[in-house]
Amino acid sequence: MSSLNFIGGEKGGVGKSVVARVLAQYFIDHDQAFMGFDTDRSHTSFTRFYADYAAPVLVDSYEGLDRVVGIFESAPESGDIPRVIVDMAAQTAAPLARWIQDSDLLSLLQDMGVRVNFWHVADAGKDSVELLGRLIETYGSSANYIIVKNHGRGSDFSQLDASSAMTKAVSLGAKVIDLAQLHEASMRKIDRQNASFWAAIHQRSEPDALGMLERQRVKNWLKKSYEALDTLSL
Repeated sequence: MSSLNFIGGEKGGVGKSVVARVLAQYFIDHDQAFMGFDTDRSHTSFTRFYADYAAPVLVDSYEGLDRVVGIFESAPESGDIPRVIVDMAAQTAAPLARWIQDSDLLSLLQDMGVRVNFWHVADAGKDSVELLGRLIETYGSSANYIIVKNHGRGSDFSQLDASSAMTKAVSLGAKVIDLAQLHEASMRKIDRQNASFWAAIHQRSEPDALGMLERQRVKNWLKKSYEALDTLSL
């Protein structure tokens, strides 16, 4: 099935781009065709690490966002079943919602057989709980929800688990997964290299190349991440 994956969470610093990068690497390692779009004008994290697969797009431009959905229209000609990843910058929920509602996008994509997934990347703070509630209020039962507890941004998710937002999301069929924490020093090295996770594991001559045990830790972290993604039938 084709899928459109909005990797959001609305607030900055919750790890949206890391989730987008993990999902991209997951698709690559599973030989699944995909296209990525990066809405972050300041950091462009997604396009930095996966330049061969991702392109920048302006989220406050209907013409820019239309490019995202245009992938699905051209799919029958190419023969590929597209999967699209959109790395959402902070505070982009409002323009995205306007575009979706004005275009009646969810109904259109449902008719086309495209599954729309809203990924809510959460830290352990109160803001993530409130923002999940707003996401559910905006789209209700018309979309699919994937909630990612990012343990790289917190360890106690009891407030999220006990919230009415989580209860509502689960009642609508939301899937909840955990993203384990990767050792901070290793992640910093990967970021300084502007490397994909695959490249970071295999490069050994770069100034910030990972050591043997660091490479093993990244492999183990990816393995755990893939096991979580496997539960989503992506």
